[in-house]
Amino acid sequence: MLLGVLDQSPIPEGASGGEALRKSIDLARLTDSLGYHRYWVAEHHASPGLACTAPEILIGQIGMVTSRLRVGSGGVMLPHYSPFKVAENFSLLSGLFPGRIDLGIGRAPGTDQETAFALQRDRRRPSPDDFPEQLSELMGYFEDPRSRRNRLARLTILPGAPNAPEIWLLGSSPQSANWAAELGLPYMFADFINPLGAEIAARYREEFRPSAQLSAPRLGVASWAICAETDREAEEHATSFRMMMALLHRGELIPVPPVEKAKRFLREEGKYGSLQTQRRTIVGAPPTVRDGIERVAEEYGADEVMLVNILYDHGARRRSYELIAEAFGLTTGSEPGSRAGR
Repeated sequence: MLLGVLDQSPIPEGASGGEALRKSIDLARLTDSLGYHRYWVAEHHASPGLACTAPEILIGQIGMVTSRLRVGSGGVMLPHYSPFKVAENFSLLSGLFPGRIDLGIGRAPGTDQETAFALQRDRRRPSPDDFPEQLSELMGYFEDPRSRRNRLARLTILPGAPNAPEIWLLGSSPQSANWAAELGLPYMFADFINPLGAEIAARYREEFRPSAQLSAPRLGVASWAICAETDREAEEHATSFRMMMALLHRGELIPVPPVEKAKRFLREEGKYGSLQTQRRTIVGAPPTVRDGIERVAEEYGADEVMLVNILYDHGARRRSYELIAEAFGLTTGSEPGSRAGR
């Protein structure tokens, strides 16, 4: 099974966004040495707790300090952008790091409605709901120039050609699975958002249509995973994330709180038990976490699992990925972009 990292660049309380981004680069360098397969960075806007607003910039920085990982977006929120500009950005990255760049595409805004409006170039009217057309246009830019169906795509020259990114569709709903299957794209399901996606994943496999990029369905799943030396220590680290989620459900966004602050909040609010049922969290010592990851992969029939966590302490975050790598026996002996797990 392949293992990867989905990094949301969490900002600890008292730290800056710049510090959080530098820690993302540090974590990528570590996971590259540990034998993880992919490292994706997420896009969020106007968040006091999540730092990365421009995955394409952070991907370039991570690409420079790693050699084996596939590096990409998890994902680019396409409705905010011109498909051509996204194609140019990721073509350029593919030219700089051949065979290592992934372009994960999402439909969600990654922010609130007011911020999404601020991201619009034309604010005279709401943005059209034309994601399928945007996605089709984006894919067209990476087709063989002789077979491009879109007139604009036929007239463009991409800076990284002939290198191109591997395009993935991200989602947590039946609609995203339908699009991925119809277009013949690899699909990454966000179990960390919706833990009831096994049937959606099965539908993707059943309805998949082969494409120039992919001859058979390829499914990944992204899941919360927090690992420490003991189950108790891991549960303590997880309190920071649980407090953030509790307040998120109230519409309050905060930086990642320290563990002691989060523990007090959860005791006072009585939220700890209910939060466990709202989002699947794999939390514990290495055997516990390995078992949980394998169960998720089996439930979805996934080819690989992307691991996401939000912790206050960067050292604990690094250690979590180290312990998981040891539990799965990852190896650094593979070539860049090749299989890193066994």
